[in-house]
Amino acid sequence: MSEVAVTGEREALRTNMAALRGTQILLRRTSLSCRLIPRRNRVKTKWAATFPSFPATSLALQNFDMSYGEQLGALWPSARISMLCEQKYGALLNNFSETTGQVSDLQMKGAQDFVLCGISTPGSVPRSDRAEADQAEDVLKFSPGIQCFVFPKSDTSRFRPARPDSSGVLGYYLLDAASILPVLALDVQEGHSVLDLCAAPGGKTLALLQTHAIKKLTVNDLSDSRLKRLRRMLQDYIPREIWSENRVDITSCDGRTWGEMGRSTFDRVLVDVPCTTDRHSVLEEENNIFKRSRTKERQRLPLLQTQLLVAGIEAARPGGVVVYSTCTLSQLQNECVVEQALRVAQEELDIGVQVVDVGPLSHIFSTTFCFAPDRRLGALVVPHLTANFGPTYFCKLQRVH
Repeated sequence: MSEVAVTGEREALRTNMAALRGTQILLRRTSLSCRLIPRRNRVKTKWAATFPSFPATSLALQNFDMSYGEQLGALWPSARISMLCEQKYGALLNNFSETTGQVSDLQMKGAQDFVLCGISTPGSVPRSDRAEADQAEDVLKFSPGIQCFVFPKSDTSRFRPARPDSSGVLGYYLLDAASILPVLALDVQEGHSVLDLCAAPGGKTLALLQTHAIKKLTVNDLSDSRLKRLRRMLQDYIPREIWSENRVDITSCDGRTWGEMGRSTFDRVLVDVPCTTDRHSVLEEENNIFKRSRTKERQRLPLLQTQLLVAGIEAARPGGVVVYSTCTLSQLQNECVVEQALRVAQEELDIGVQVVDVGPLSHIFSTTFCFAPDRRLGALVVPHLTANFGPTYFCKLQRVH
C-alpha cells in the first residue's frame, strides 16, 4: 500500500474516532439533563394541563346509561347512539325577510316544511268517538305562521348558512326542529300577551315572533351574557320597525320572581327551563353540568325547574296557557317537575291547573319526529338515527282559576 493511501486511512480513522467521542459526550449530557427533571413532574404536569382524569362527558353518559336504560328500555340504545352522532337541524323560516326565494331554494334542495306537511298529510288527524269537528278543532289549535323546513327521515343533508336579503335580514334560523313543538303547543293567537320566561339563546323567541299575532312579547333571562346573544340574534332577524313599536320587552330577572311581578298578566307563558341538556352533556366538555364542581348545581335542577314553572303558572291569567319544556330525557326533570308544580299551585297558591292533551299534536308530527310512547304527561321527542332531533320534552297546561 502506498504512503498516500496509508495517510488517508489514518485521517479517516481519526475523524471517525472524534465523531464517536462527540456522540458519547452528547449522550452523557442528555442523560444528565433528563436526570435533573424528575419524571413525575414532566409527565403529570402535561397530563393535568390537557386531560381531565375523568371527563364530564363520560360521567354524563355513565349517568344516562343507568337512568335512561331503565326509563326508556328498548328505545335507549338507539337514542344513545343518536345523541353521540351529528344532530339534525331544521331551518326556521324568517317571515320578516323576503321569503319567496328562500322557500323555493329550500324546496329545490329537498327540504319540506314539517308543520305544513303534518297538517296536510291524509290520515294525520286521529279519529276517536268524539265528533269529527271537535277533534279537528283540538288538533289544529296551535300557533300559526310558523314554517320550519327539514330534510326527510334518513336524509343527512345539511343546510347552508342563511343569507341576508336586500334589507340585511337573514332568511332562516338553524335550530333543532323539535324545539319548535313547544311554541306550536303554546297556541299563540291574535292580540295575545306572551312571556318567554327563560328565553336565551332565543330560537323559541324568534319562532314566537313568526306568528305576527303577539301584541306584547316579554323576553326574560337571568344571564346577561345569554341575553347579549339573544339581542344579537334578534338584530340579525327582526327589522328595526318592530323594535320601534315596543312590541318586544327584554328583561333580566330571576324567573322565579315573575309570579309576584306579573301575577295573572299573560295570555301565554313559555317556561323553557335550564336542564342537563343531554346532547351537549355527552359531547362537549365546555360548560358541562356533569363536571364534578357542578354536582350540587345539577342536583338542585328539579327544584329550580319546579319554582320556575310555578312562577309561570302564577304569571298566566285565568284561562291562559303555560307550556313547560326541556331538552332532556329525564323523567325527574320532566313529568315529576310538572306533577310537583301542579301540587304546589293547588295546595299553596290555590291556583287550579289542568293538563292539556298534546297527543293529537304529537300524532300529526310523528312522520318527522320519534316520540316516546305512553307518556303520563306531555310528549317526549327521542333522538333516532333516522330522525336525529331532540331530546325535547313539552307539557301543555291551562290555568283554570
